[in-house]
Amino acid sequence: MAVAGGELLIPTIVLLFSEDIKTAGSLSLLVSLPTMLVAFARYCRDGSFAVLGGLLLGVFPDLILIPAPAVTLLVSAYKLARHD
Repeated sequence: MAVAGGELLIPTIVLLFSEDIKTAGSLSLLVSLPTMLVAFARYCRDGSFAVLGGLLLGVFPDLILIPAPAVTLLVSAYKLARHD
């Protein structure tokens, strides 16, 4: 599915089903969700996140690491909602 489905899935949805680009992007993410959930579960099970998190905590305090992704996603969602 490449980068956010942009190489195959999004153009297919736009061209074959005549959906707008926002709908196609949302559908692409929806299709990718099961793959992402399985990968997340697998990495959690083998401890990969614990290693990465442990390394980052040595550089940044947890007060920055925990809210930073949430703030980034909220700002991104706001900008996307405001863009017509």
